[in-house]
Amino acid sequence: MENQNVLNEVRNRAEEWLNSPIDDASKNAIREMLNSNETELIESFYRNLEFGTGGLRGIMGVGTNRMNIYTVGMATQGLCNYLLEQFSHRKEISVAVAHDCRNNSPLFAEITAQICVANGIKAYLFDGLRPTPELSFAIRQLGCQSGVVVTASHNPKEYNGYKVYWEDGGQIINPHDVNIIREVQNIKSIGDVKFDGDREKIITLGEEMDALYIDEVVKQSINPEVIAAHPDIKIVYTPIHGTGVKMVPRALKKMGFTNIYNVPEQDVVDGNFPTVVSPNPEESAALDMALKKADEVGADLVMASDPDADRVGIAIRDNSGKLILVNGHQTASLLSYYLLSQWSERGKLTGKEYIVKTIVTTELIADMANHYKVSYWDVLTGFKFIADIIRKNEDTMTFIGGGEESYGFMIGDFVRDKDAIASCSMLAEIAAWARSRGKSMYDILIEMYLKFSLYQESLINVVRKGKSGAEEIQQMMAGFRKNPPDKLIGSRVVTIRDYLEQESTDSLTGAKTPLDLPKSNVLQFLLEDGSKISVRPSGTEPKIKFYFSVFDRLEKREDYKMVKGRLEEKILNIKRELKLI
Repeated sequence: MENQNVLNEVRNRAEEWLNSPIDDASKNAIREMLNSNETELIESFYRNLEFGTGGLRGIMGVGTNRMNIYTVGMATQGLCNYLLEQFSHRKEISVAVAHDCRNNSPLFAEITAQICVANGIKAYLFDGLRPTPELSFAIRQLGCQSGVVVTASHNPKEYNGYKVYWEDGGQIINPHDVNIIREVQNIKSIGDVKFDGDREKIITLGEEMDALYIDEVVKQSINPEVIAAHPDIKIVYTPIHGTGVKMVPRALKKMGFTNIYNVPEQDVVDGNFPTVVSPNPEESAALDMALKKADEVGADLVMASDPDADRVGIAIRDNSGKLILVNGHQTASLLSYYLLSQWSERGKLTGKEYIVKTIVTTELIADMANHYKVSYWDVLTGFKFIADIIRKNEDTMTFIGGGEESYGFMIGDFVRDKDAIASCSMLAEIAAWARSRGKSMYDILIEMYLKFSLYQESLINVVRKGKSGAEEIQQMMAGFRKNPPDKLIGSRVVTIRDYLEQESTDSLTGAKTPLDLPKSNVLQFLLEDGSKISVRPSGTEPKIKFYFSVFDRLEKREDYKMVKGRLEEKILNIKRELKLI
């Protein structure tokens, strides 16, 4: 009976769309689903594509649960309604719009700009694909009240998305996120959307904004003299068919680097991502072609950005000359170590500086902050929370940098989102700095572990697609809340942090203390030996994520592989006990 009720509701939604002012191709696709593809009909119409706290993300296609011009249009109309209400005192409201390389991204971006214009809002639209961080920069540079970037980040090719930014250049957070969601939900039909904006009124953004942005990236350099002394560091960079294709090489060259190699096949802008299974630099296969190129030319550093160029994955050479992949925790740690140590050496630390990381990112960064007597914040996953910390402190403190384990990092506060262009530039500077000291980036990694502790992290993604998958993920979270582990690998669980309930529980005494962070469906289990296990459903993909972090002292350089192996085995045992492998 329940399945029949769902099917009836789905059919009613599909019929409503058939009777709305949509194009003929969409109507034909709906008729085909109604007549012969019940499964696709349910997946396309069983719900409205959720406008979440960051915007939209979903599979492209026809239907209420798909990314298309109509769901994008309804989201934009809701955003416009909120902007008109929120900034009613202003004579002019403006929005900046950008897009990545994905199929339909230029179309969705243009429609977004047109709807803004139709609502009397000034719209700036980039003349081609641009990195997400440049959109954040442009909002601040132009004094816009909001911004939109059309991207699904590193998701597979069938996805697209729509991220909304506020006037500070950061992604929307409370109260604006929930208020915009309310306005979007109030758009009951496609007919409520003002699609007829005058394209001639859209203002084009191009080279002038690019130049301003690159100038700010280069200003973040701490030791330009080491680049001048070692400009010939061999670097291989790939945009994986995405928006970093021009801006990363341009930034590196302006920094002073002269030996930049590309991967020609992956410089081709293509939303089908033909050379990779997934355009995600977190996945080792996405860097295969770049690694091959690096071995051909003898490169010291490999860097790959995702389609909207806000994340970067890297590879460096170990002491045997072999290229090894560096994970997101390590990349964020290397960047943090360089920034903190060099700010310290140059006497730039006054007691008012700080860094930020997310709650699932390595505690090594916290150790470094404490060592250099720099304040740090832990925030929920998402750079919008890092941007919020910057906004709250920008008149009294100086932001050095911040990052998260999923290959995102931000340097300085001129952009309020993770930035692969700035990160690539700083990573290249670290390579030059290492060489100036007669070392490699691998040596710097070991140096960092010797100075602090050797942290080892791991991540498991459990994918569960569709309606049934979403329900299963919720059941898994409910199970962990009802029956949390009391011991793992022989070490007691001493603290359980439940960010949905916003409380931390001492497992030994039962004492509860509040967590001063927004509500989020995240659980953390802290063990007596200092290990940390975090569990959270992804907010953008059909998966639940399990994060593992363990550590130990590293006393001697030659013990690195042994201690690392011991920590890896420890994580494997935790995964086995949780029945994840």
